[in-house]
Amino acid sequence: MTASPPFLGFPDRLADGCMPHVVIFGAGHGTTYPGKDSSGHTLAADAIRAASQNDAALVEHWDFDLGGPLFDAKPVCCIDVGNIPTIMNDNAGNRARIETRTREALTLQAVPILLGGDCSVTIPFLTGFSDDGPVWILQIDAHIDWREEVQGERYGYSSPMRRASEMPHVAGIVQVGLRGVGSARITDIEAARRYGSHFVTAQAIHARGVESALQHIPEDARVVVTLDCDSIDPSIMPGVAARTPGGLTYTQVINLIAGLGRRARIAGFDLVELYPPADIGGLSAQAAARLLVNVIGAIVRQV
Repeated sequence: MTASPPFLGFPDRLADGCMPHVVIFGAGHGTTYPGKDSSGHTLAADAIRAASQNDAALVEHWDFDLGGPLFDAKPVCCIDVGNIPTIMNDNAGNRARIETRTREALTLQAVPILLGGDCSVTIPFLTGFSDDGPVWILQIDAHIDWREEVQGERYGYSSPMRRASEMPHVAGIVQVGLRGVGSARITDIEAARRYGSHFVTAQAIHARGVESALQHIPEDARVVVTLDCDSIDPSIMPGVAARTPGGLTYTQVINLIAGLGRRARIAGFDLVELYPPADIGGLSAQAAARLLVNVIGAIVRQV
């Protein structure tokens, strides 16, 4: 399969002496559960890149989501270094590769952006910040992902926030978009509450706006955002493995990202759980690409 051109046609490196503000990379596999096939998620990063190509020539145009051009009249400061070569069921190896790539981006004093992959890739992504803490986590997701283990595996897609809560460099967690009947047992809810995680349901966002989530994040905190595509309503984002009605709207998510950029500092971002085999007419990939544009725009404006 031929890889897609880079996101928005970005280069894979900048001229000598220029440091990127943003480094994009993909990871198709993280930690796969026994007997599961996670190969559908490997298509996500390149589907997002492909969906961005129609706008590749328009990055200097006015973007009404951002209130100006993407780079705010500044030089292009974003690179796309392609996909990490992950292997299904090479769980420890995949985690090591994702963590290493994250640390490499942080060494450049850039904001790493990871395109997954199921949300097991979030665990090594967050681990990569261990020397760059403290960080808060803003999880945008339909589920709390607080399982201790599934089939004996502690690093799978049901456990990223549980593992994050054990990381010394994580100062706090805000979980936004929760709804429906997810994978959480009562014991998982109790464990998250004991830790001090802030739950903000999708209903709360619909009723009171994004400030109901942002209020829990300290001003000027460094925040890593993990965006699970199933946080968004399936009428907008059908290409997910767990469609649940009542999700966030595109506008609510971009307002959350923009508000976070004004209140705090976005230190990292991952977009996970896009499942292209379930997409309809490329709708989800297009929405994901536009969300990524908004994230980059928010990062550029906080520098």
